[in-house]
Amino acid sequence: MTALTSTTTPIDEARPSREKLPWGNPAVYFVALLVIAIMLAPIAYIILGGFRTNSQITVDPAGWPDPWNVGNYLDVLTGQRFWQQVGNSLIVGVATTAGVVILGLAASYVIARYRFRGQGVLYALFAAGLMFPLTVAITPLYIVVRDIGLMNSLGGVILPQIAFALPMTVIILVPFLRAIPKDIEEAAAIDGAGRLAFFWRMVLPLSLLGVITVGILAFVQSWNSYLLPLFILNNEASFTLPLGVQAFSSQYSVDTAKVLAYTSLAMIPALIFFSLFERRIVGGLAGAVKG
Repeated sequence: MTALTSTTTPIDEARPSREKLPWGNPAVYFVALLVIAIMLAPIAYIILGGFRTNSQITVDPAGWPDPWNVGNYLDVLTGQRFWQQVGNSLIVGVATTAGVVILGLAASYVIARYRFRGQGVLYALFAAGLMFPLTVAITPLYIVVRDIGLMNSLGGVILPQIAFALPMTVIILVPFLRAIPKDIEEAAAIDGAGRLAFFWRMVLPLSLLGVITVGILAFVQSWNSYLLPLFILNNEASFTLPLGVQAFSSQYSVDTAKVLAYTSLAMIPALIFFSLFERRIVGGLAGAVKG
């Protein structure tokens, strides 16, 4: 007798008709690079334009600097106006960030860790603040700042910026503070730690990622703020950097290259700051969503 044998190929050993590329879908990478190029092209044009002369910009607006001219940047950096405005923006940004973090953390701690009548209404009130843009309130805000005597001062910019940044701060921080287990608070109370000690020793370190996130967002928003300083500040000595760019552009409207150099130097600090802390911002917002 002859034994008939046959060989079969199992289905799971069959070669897939379409192999998955190890580096992902090229179409996704192409679209992402295209979006990045569209976003960075204006920034690159402004920075490179500062290295050109007015004649080069007139002859070839989209050309490459030939030769490279650093005089525009040196004129801006050696001038007193630019550094004065940088100092004003730094004062406003640091003060706004400190106020937002301190007040936002205190309000978020009460909403997240305490139980009281009207707790949900208070949280909803902060959430409603996200739907109240500054442009709608700019006229009554101007009247209030004028009546309390803060016109043409940095304090008249700092206080409203803190108020308008608090809703986002509370919305981000409350989930972080609620995520802290109740058992940790009870254990700290058994060890003799009061509410204030528990806040400084446990709550603040555990919610540090969220605190850093709201601090970065508040600083960048304050640094780039234009509308509020435009209404509050009238003296050039108190101008912040965005207002300084507008004033410089009006004064040197015929010197396009120097205006581009001034604009480049004004936006570079915010770009660097945001790029350095980008991962912390994304991680903080992801933690807030999970909470």
